[in-house]
Amino acid sequence: MHGPGVSVLAASIFNSGLLATARPAEGATFDYAPAAPRTLERAHRIADVCETHGVTLPELAMAFPLRHPAVSGIVVGMRTADEVRRNLAAFGAKIPAQVWDDLRGEGLLDERAPVHV
Repeated sequence: MHGPGVSVLAASIFNSGLLATARPAEGATFDYAPAAPRTLERAHRIADVCETHGVTLPELAMAFPLRHPAVSGIVVGMRTADEVRRNLAAFGAKIPAQVWDDLRGEGLLDERAPVHV
């Protein structure tokens, strides 16, 4: 539980790389190891929903934790100037409300996750 005045920073939102690109490549990492085939397939299904609505996995990964009222910000690791530019652009992306509904409808978003905030 969290109380009034408590806030959280969400870190590792790309989960060591799996969600850092519009579509994860073979060999993408999850929890600092190669992603299991089932995890990779799930990320591709999420990317399919994103593409339908004109958004990307990184944009979604940045927006998702900020939907929770206790999360006041996100922490994103970056190694190059290009990654900084891409992440800054992705951070400002508007995620259509229908994306969250579609993810839930496809069984890709837990029922407890806030969708309409």
